[in-house]
Formats: sequence, structure tokens, C-alpha cells
Amino acid sequence: MVPESTTTVRPELAARTAPRPRLTLANVVKSFAGRTVVDVEDLSLGNHPIEGLIGPNGAGKTTLMRLIMGSLKADSGQIRLERAGHRDVVLSRLHAHKIAQCGVVKTNQVITDFDGLTILDSLLLSVTPERREFPLHLMGERATYEEHRAEIERQLDHFGLENTRRLALSAGEKKLVDIIRCLLLKPAVLLLDEPTAGLPGEVTQKVMDAVDDLAGNGTTVVIIEHDLDVIWNLCTQVTFMAEGRVMLRGEPSEIREHSTVVESYLGQGHV
Repeated sequence: MVPESTTTVRPELAARTAPRPRLTLANVVKSFAGRTVVDVEDLSLGNHPIEGLIGPNGAGKTTLMRLIMGSLKADSGQIRLERAGHRDVVLSRLHAHKIAQCGVVKTNQVITDFDGLTILDSLLLSVTPERREFPLHLMGERATYEEHRAEIERQLDHFGLENTRRLALSAGEKKLVDIIRCLLLKPAVLLLDEPTAGLPGEVTQKVMDAVDDLAGNGTTVVIIEHDLDVIWNLCTQVTFMAEGRVMLRGEPSEIREHSTVVESYLGQGHV
């Protein structure tokens, strides 16, 4: 008789191998003034914990993310969220706030902070449940803070943000606050649009570590990033877009060495 295994699987490893939330796109088309900027016939995102989306400027990457988030509506096609234990949701039929409620969250490429809100208030607003929003009175604010205090403090300590009773001052601080807001939500799917642009190297590494930690706990992460070291070191699957279309998908080593990518995007020095 074969004895039962007593091996235990670490939760973060189990999360990496468990079915992940997936975004599936079918025949998604978006045009502006007669020019097609996105034309995706078939794309599935979420078969890997962290996936990269790369391509030259104007390839349609950010527009694709905006279509997923509902801030733009596709001319045709369907975008669907699939989650184990949940009914599939057709995101392309929903308004943006409903998509966020489904657990699909995106950072901003161009940071627009809340005028007049301190760093802490901005973080609290992101995790405030709907029942406390109208209005966010003092008791509700205290309750929200106590519920999320440990995680807020952990993230602030990780990124080295101090004195959070002040406004975010620099563009870098505003970008970090935006990223932390998304991390605190523990979303099903996190879309990152150039999260490390303009950040110094040590902060970029902290962002990468935080994203890797989130993915290890079950979140599907998709990154647009022109810092290709982030893509090669963090992602296990990369999609290359050009002229609105998905041209290639594969492991980072395959994509970075493919002749099409080298000739049209990377240049020989990146091989």
C-alpha cells in the first residue's frame, strides 16, 4: 500500500499553478477617424501569472487596455473575464465602474492625482466599500483604516513612503500611490501601463517585487513596459503587437530573438 503523501504545498506556489483569472478577446476592433488602431482576432491573457505586452509606439497596446477597462468601447467583438468558481462576465457589455467591481483594475499611464487628498486619504479611498462612500464620514474612515491598516503600512514601508498625511509631491510619488492603490485592491486582473517609467532603478525593483508577490497570490498581471529588462525578467509570456494586431506570442527568450521583433522594434543591440 502506497502511503499518503504528507507534503504540503506553499500557498503562493499553489496559487501560481491554480486556474487563473483570464481575459479572452475575440474579434475586437477599434478605429478612430477611419484608422484601425486595434484589430485582435483571438487573444487570451492569464494563462501565465505575469504577461508582457510590447510593441512600437502606436501598436495599440494602451488602447487595448482601455478597451478591456471600458474607458473606450470597441466597435465590434467581445471581451470576456473567466474566473474559476464564477460565471463568465462579458466585460465589453459593462460600464467601466462595473468592470472594476468585477476585479479588473488598471494603473494609469499618465498620472492624475486627486486634488487635495493626502497620500493616506487617497489610499483609503481606493479600499473604501460602497456602503461607506456616501458620505465617507469620520467613523467610516476610521473603520476602513483599521481593516486595511496592516496592508497599507506594509506597502508604504516596502516603497519607503513616509509622512503620508501630505500630498504626493513628485511625479514618481504620484505613480507609486497609483500603483499601491491597485495593489491594495488585490484584483483578479491587474493591468499595468508603463508602471516603472521615470522611476529610479531601486524603486523599479520594488515595483517588480510587489507585482511578483501579487501574482504569486493569484492575480493575473499584464504589463505594458518599454523598459524591456522588466519584461524579460518578470514575465513568463510576452505578446508582441504592431499596427493594432497581435503578431507574436511566446516566452521572453523566443520573442526577444525573433527576427520580426528584432527588425521592427528591438534592433540588433538587444539580442
